[in-house]
Order: sequence, then C-alpha cells, then structure tokens
Amino acid sequence: MTSQASGRGERLGAAAPRWSLWNPANRSLFAYLLLLPAVVLTAAIIVYPILSAIDLSFQRIKIAKLGRSRAPWTLRNYEELFQSPEFLQAIWVTITLVAAVTLLSYIIGLGTAVLVNQRFAGRRAARVLVAVPWAVPSVMAAVIWWWLFDSSFGLINWALVRSGLSSQMIPWLSTQGAAFFVIVVVMVWKGYPFISVIMLAGLQSIPLELYDAAKVDGANGWNRFRFITLPGLRSVRGIALILIMLWVFRDFPIIYILTGGGPQNSTQTLAIMTYQEAFKFHDFGYAAAIGVITLIISVIASWFMVRRSDQPIY
Repeated sequence: MTSQASGRGERLGAAAPRWSLWNPANRSLFAYLLLLPAVVLTAAIIVYPILSAIDLSFQRIKIAKLGRSRAPWTLRNYEELFQSPEFLQAIWVTITLVAAVTLLSYIIGLGTAVLVNQRFAGRRAARVLVAVPWAVPSVMAAVIWWWLFDSSFGLINWALVRSGLSSQMIPWLSTQGAAFFVIVVVMVWKGYPFISVIMLAGLQSIPLELYDAAKVDGANGWNRFRFITLPGLRSVRGIALILIMLWVFRDFPIIYILTGGGPQNSTQTLAIMTYQEAFKFHDFGYAAAIGVITLIISVIASWFMVRRSDQPIY
C-alpha cells in the first residue's frame, strides 16, 4: 500500500510542470516559502527596530516624534559618547558585572545540577526548589532583596549585628563596593537556576555506560567529572553561557530598583545609562548610540563565547 502511494506521488511529481511546487526539483523552494512568514515576522519585530535604532543614533533628536522630518546624519552622538567618562565607566561596570555573574552562575549552576542529578530521597522536590528563583519575577526579587539589604531594618544587617559579626548597620546600597556586591549576589541568585536546568538536561543525555566503564577502569569521581561530564556538556554549555550573559547585559529592573545605577554610577550599566539618557534626559539619539554600542559588545561577546564553547575543558 505504501509503495503504491509513493509510486503514485512520484508519477504526479514527474507529471507536474517545471514551475509547480509539486515538482521534486522545487522542494527547496517550497520549504523557503513555508519559512517566509516566520522570516517576515522576525524582520518586522527584530531587524526593523535595530535598523531604526542605528538610524536614530546618527541623529541629534531630543524627543522622538512620529511623522517629523528626519534630522541630518551626524557622528556627534558617538563623538560625545567616547569622550564621556560616564560612558567608559558604564562599559567597565557592565563587563565586570557580566563576567562576575556569568562565572558564578555557571559554577553554582553546574554544581547544583550535578547534585540534583544524583539519586536520593526528595530529588524531585529539590529540582523544583532549584528552579524557584528563576521563576520569581525580577521586580519582586529585587524588592525582596532590597528589604533584606536595607541599612536601617534589613534582615541581613540585623543577623550580622545579633551574631556579633558586625558592630553597626552596614549601608549596603549606598556604598560603592557594597552596592556592586549586592547586585552580583542578587543576579547570581536569580540566574544560576537557569544554568542548573540546562546543565541538568545535558547531564541526563550523557550515557550512564560511560561512567560504569570509567569506574571499572579505576577512575575516581574527579576524573569522571573531568573527562566525561564536562566534555558531555559541551553542546549545552555554550548556549547556557551565552543566554545568561545576554540576560545580564540587558537586565534593568534588578539594578534600577536596588540602586538606580548609584551610588556615584558604581552600578550604572549600559542598560541603565540608556534608560536614563532616553527617558530622564530625553536625548533619544544619544541613548540610541549607547544601545548600538551595547549591541556590538553583546555580539562580540557572544561570538567569543561560541568559539570558546567549542573547545574542550580539561
């Protein structure tokens, strides 16, 4: 029955005109036509806004209005940008924050994934609890941690004073180094479950026979982790690192609610600076230039992470 149907389909394809989509020679064209709506939608919601932002970054526009005549192109936004100490500091803060949060989230997420991948009583409940921080909305998480680190009635300050580890209340959110530390802690707490879930999926795809063979050959736990687990996670490691890195790049609510970019711009990332220039100072051309530079840095960092993820870690 199947052979008769396939034979009938081949005869129909052979009898179809050359321009017909049923012609076997046009199968690739038919596939492209099926993908065309998705490509058009992607271009409408992603490519067009990016091109509009690039165009806006070359204009001196204080308030963007629909229907207004285009301003002439100029490089003044970028000239002022690279001469601004505030912008250079925002780049440094962003890169430092991305490196710290990505590295700590990867280490904690990988360790947690290895832990919950073991067989023990309550493993299902432990896996659910691991994913809870990622499920909490960013605004709610920031408010909770703001209360915990509050300098007047925060729970962490109370615990430090009561335990004798500190003789006074620490102004966590109004001191430069302490504020950056708080941002890192909150973002790692929010981001490591994402790494954990991806790594757990990768761990479950590694054949158990490899571990059994390694045990027979006398390999200890560290060697099994080094030569089986890490290479087996190579395919998911790059994706996880890129996604968590891009999340840190674009994250806005956690930093804005906790510190607003302060004190003295010590926690002002490129995302916070873009928001302030656009909606506080209404300099949309300058803000678009910051967004374009942020996009370029994100693309370069993503490309670097993809290249690094293809190399084995031993």
